[in-house]
Amino acid sequence: MRLFIFFFFLFFSIPARAETNFIFATNWVAQPEHGGFYQALSDGEYKKCGLDVEIIQGGPGSNNRAKLITNKIDLYMGGNLIQLMNSRAEGVPIKATAAFFQKDPQIIISHPEGKLRTWADLRNADPIFISDMGLVTFFKWMEKEHYFDAEKRRPYLFNSAPFLANKNSAQQGYLTSEPYSIKKEIGVEPNVFLLANYGFDTYSTTIEAMESTIINRKEEIKCFIDASKIGWKNYLHGDSSKTNELIKRENPDMTDAKIKYSMNKLKEYGIIETSDTEKYGIGYFSSEKIQKFYKQMLKYDVVKELDNINDIYTEEFIHK
Repeated sequence: MRLFIFFFFLFFSIPARAETNFIFATNWVAQPEHGGFYQALSDGEYKKCGLDVEIIQGGPGSNNRAKLITNKIDLYMGGNLIQLMNSRAEGVPIKATAAFFQKDPQIIISHPEGKLRTWADLRNADPIFISDMGLVTFFKWMEKEHYFDAEKRRPYLFNSAPFLANKNSAQQGYLTSEPYSIKKEIGVEPNVFLLANYGFDTYSTTIEAMESTIINRKEEIKCFIDASKIGWKNYLHGDSSKTNELIKRENPDMTDAKIKYSMNKLKEYGIIETSDTEKYGIGYFSSEKIQKFYKQMLKYDVVKELDNINDIYTEEFIHK
């Protein structure tokens, strides 16, 4: 009896496993486009595999990629593959470990009442509003691959007023952002052209890590990615109400209407779920697709030449 009591108290006096602190930083403020990560956080999916995850928002004035490089955070949510390729070309030992967007949500928009109704029509846009960053990335591809005229480009300053004032103009945008704000302004959505549908075939919302973190924290990275996959599945198809409340607390400018619009667009355009993810799981990426995109961007001087394109990713965390 005494032996039983001894083991009873021994068993129940063992402290619970301590969770490992883990910092994940996004590249913009909290929004539905980050919903799967917040879902995994609010559902406790990270804690199930031993991580105490903190999500740090990005946004104006933040530089979370620099925090990754200086090891102040563990993982970073990148955009498309261009910045990752150029960072690697500059000698930064950084890799993609997963890609939660199968398509880049970058778009070009035109007026619903104008004459620019097809992708080919957009070459006649005068002007076309493109940001400075867009000019040296996707617009280079538009020039060389689809014969857009750089002379017609005007700076896009993230204000759609100049676009709205000219029905023969076009502008860049983000699938879940500018069309929504323009619809609120004029009552109808603009014409939307997703660059991914015309050959700008890059992954986006990548999970980036330093090589040292991949070597030293494999189990933590695996836990984070696996839990995030579950989070995204539940956010898209389960009860996301608690998560959306968390997003609104983190970003008070977010509204229920904006959340609903964004989620619908992510599903409508197959940004997260495709035939590839049905087969291999959310977060999957193909090395062949990465290599093809690299060769295309290298051809148009969008990215710098790499010693080995395989250096920018590892597939060890995405396969079942």
